[in-house]
Amino acid sequence: MCELINYKGIFFPTLSTTLKDLNFIENEFQVRDDDIFNITYPKSGTTWVTDIVSLIHTNGDPTWSKTVPNWDRMPWLESAYVSDRLQNENSSPRLITSHLPKHLFSKSLSHSKAKVIYTVRNPKDVVVSLYYFSKMSVFFKEPDNFNEIVEEFLTGDLPYGSWFDHIKGWMELMGKDNFLLNTYEDLYEDLRGSVIRISKFLGKNFDDAIIDSIVEHATFKSMKDNKMSNFTLLPGTYMDQDKSPFMRKGVTGDWKNHFTVVQSEYFDKIYKTKMHNYPVKFPWDRM
Repeated sequence: MCELINYKGIFFPTLSTTLKDLNFIENEFQVRDDDIFNITYPKSGTTWVTDIVSLIHTNGDPTWSKTVPNWDRMPWLESAYVSDRLQNENSSPRLITSHLPKHLFSKSLSHSKAKVIYTVRNPKDVVVSLYYFSKMSVFFKEPDNFNEIVEEFLTGDLPYGSWFDHIKGWMELMGKDNFLLNTYEDLYEDLRGSVIRISKFLGKNFDDAIIDSIVEHATFKSMKDNKMSNFTLLPGTYMDQDKSPFMRKGVTGDWKNHFTVVQSEYFDKIYKTKMHNYPVKFPWDRM
């Protein structure tokens, strides 16, 4: 059963987030200059980037990624009590994940040198992934049908709010030295190139052997087989992977197998209206 709380007009799952934590993050949490943030709208490549950054952090050694759950390696800032714990964390750098929209993020980010990796994904593929995720997890309400999740996505009436607002909010940082725009499509089509680009952004210039190791252990198959990455360690009361695996396909363009022609044309119409004259063109805009 998915129960939600409302924080400043945005819904969040009560099982993972509290109003106290959200208020603390926005107004009191102090971002440090050497923090590394993995920011995404849900179902946009969060786990993939977590594993890549984890492997970069250990210079390609997969031991940490294979022995520590991803939510401990790169914890969600908005998860209950995590922000308070991170505030007192002495290790450096802090590796942090978040789905928060920009306007609810820590105000201290604006005057820090913390690095933000922002990963975006074709919104139609996000809808498909959300559809299956809502079937197997208690963090999203299960829709009665696929069309329902399409409508909720387009109106922003779902946890973490509007995809469009999320994109536009975080893209305000575009052009800053401490902001890297990453796409799911780039990860899928050129994993090695993406690893090199993210490594350099994080100040690492690795030789081919280390890059090879990172790529090998950050493939979809490797992550799907790694219980520290595939969320099978979570009890079935949180994620029932008998209904749908957390790591399902790891592909691009799967929306074509789910959207009807009518749904696709309707989605495109709303998308074009909301993104009219938006200066940044994403891979799916150019297709």
